[in-house]
Amino acid sequence: MTDRLLAPPQDARLPVPAGLGRGLVLASVFVCAACGLVYELELMALASYLAGDSVTQASVVLSVMVFAMGIGSLLAKRLRCRAATGFAAVEAVLAVVGGGSAIALYASFAWFGGAQVALVGFSLAIGILIGAEMPLLMTLIQRIRHQDAGGAVADLFAADYVGALVGGLTFPFLLLPFFGQLTGALLTGVVNAGAGGVVVLWLFRHDVSSRTRWGLLAANCAVIVLLVAATAFVAPFERAARHAVYGQDVRVAVSDGDREAVLTGDPDPEAYRHGAEPLRFFLDGRMRASSADGDRYQASLVRPAMTVPLGPGGPGGTPRHERVLILGGADGLALREVLRHPGVREVTVLGRDAEAVRLARTDPGLRRLNEDAYGDPRVRVVHDGDIFERLRERARNADAVPYDVVVSDLPDPGVRDMANLYSQEFYGLLDRALAADGRLVVHAGPAAADPRTYWTVEATLRSAGLRTSPYAVRSPRDWGFVLASPGGPAAPRTEVPARASELMAVSGSATGAGDSAASTPYPLTAHQLRSAGLRAERARVTGLPPSTLTHPRY
Repeated sequence: MTDRLLAPPQDARLPVPAGLGRGLVLASVFVCAACGLVYELELMALASYLAGDSVTQASVVLSVMVFAMGIGSLLAKRLRCRAATGFAAVEAVLAVVGGGSAIALYASFAWFGGAQVALVGFSLAIGILIGAEMPLLMTLIQRIRHQDAGGAVADLFAADYVGALVGGLTFPFLLLPFFGQLTGALLTGVVNAGAGGVVVLWLFRHDVSSRTRWGLLAANCAVIVLLVAATAFVAPFERAARHAVYGQDVRVAVSDGDREAVLTGDPDPEAYRHGAEPLRFFLDGRMRASSADGDRYQASLVRPAMTVPLGPGGPGGTPRHERVLILGGADGLALREVLRHPGVREVTVLGRDAEAVRLARTDPGLRRLNEDAYGDPRVRVVHDGDIFERLRERARNADAVPYDVVVSDLPDPGVRDMANLYSQEFYGLLDRALAADGRLVVHAGPAAADPRTYWTVEATLRSAGLRTSPYAVRSPRDWGFVLASPGGPAAPRTEVPARASELMAVSGSATGAGDSAASTPYPLTAHQLRSAGLRAERARVTGLPPSTLTHPRY
């Protein structure tokens, strides 16, 4: 491809010395790079929150955006003859598109049921605009003082890369925790428009006509006013979007920046029996609990680990469960189920959802549903770090007391950034945290709807040296679990486990049992226990490799 020769650049008339002018242009490169990376991270983070599968979302955003930057660089060649005007226009449009991208993405998800088309569209548009910046800035900096192309490119790229570093750190440590994704993106757009306006409307004001200058000033002011005004409507917009996603009965919504907990329905957990909407708890857009389900999920998850003697056990063959570790379970319902068992002396809840835990502690309806479990003096909550890292630190402590039971009440492995908590390495850490006769139970996703993921979890547990007993519940929802204990065989079970009759699971045939409000766990029949194991084993998928940190399989 050939390009027509441009006339040699003429020195620009600047209101400041040339050295200071170059410094201001490089400062604008720094700011624009920081804003561009914030837009990129914001798209990836919000898309991962809305659709899960963070690897796919990041791949889509990065690949589309980098491709679009190449297109933008080519298109900018036509603007070099009016570089100042072109740069101001590009920054104004980028501020609107980038600043409003988070709101548009969330609106597409809430009202149209998906965000993938919007994600690709905004990645393409933002990438084109970012790609147009560098050729125009190269032209402007050469207008101040002509230098060899290599030196000018080195200066611009240095400022660009440092700005990207600052933007990459600002997003997770400042914008996300203090302003949230929507307001953070809008404020980034304000900064973006301001940087472009300062460079052109003041530093290169003699390069544009008076009419053009006033037009650009009006456009930049309108963009800044629009974005600032939009921040005042973020809260009403979020409420309307939640109603579109969850229905009109949203009662409470709390967020800690990138994670959101929502309560819907009647605050009385028993009101659904009289026709009211059941109390539902959502975490990151996915329902984690419903009062209409009774305690079927929690009983299916917790009771096998608390009651099935897979090792030497305690007196009379009763398995020990004095020390229990719960992973996740912010709603407090798994904790409630653990505390119902006599003999529990200490329970540690390890999670990342501090606001969700606070909601479970304070909301009257959720407190009633979890029987105020967090108020029990035996409970210790730890949510000030990554679960994986916490267990790694514990594994290094030779004096750490092992747990009798570990309950993994985490979202499905395909959700967001959960794959590492379903990996071979993670289960190896849990194996080290268990007592010799300890039990681990894992919520492994829907066994019938997604058998490959379910059986990959089971294969991963076996690969970590744990003995597994899978079981499934079909009513009222499709739930798959795996009970495990240390020192298991490497080979998979191909038939119902020998102790299948000891597996405790709640099925739809347990009439009235799942709605029991008694503080003592109700007995389950041998038929129910046996059928849960049989149900899972009939659909076993064999030959699946384990999931690891370097090769996730979910």
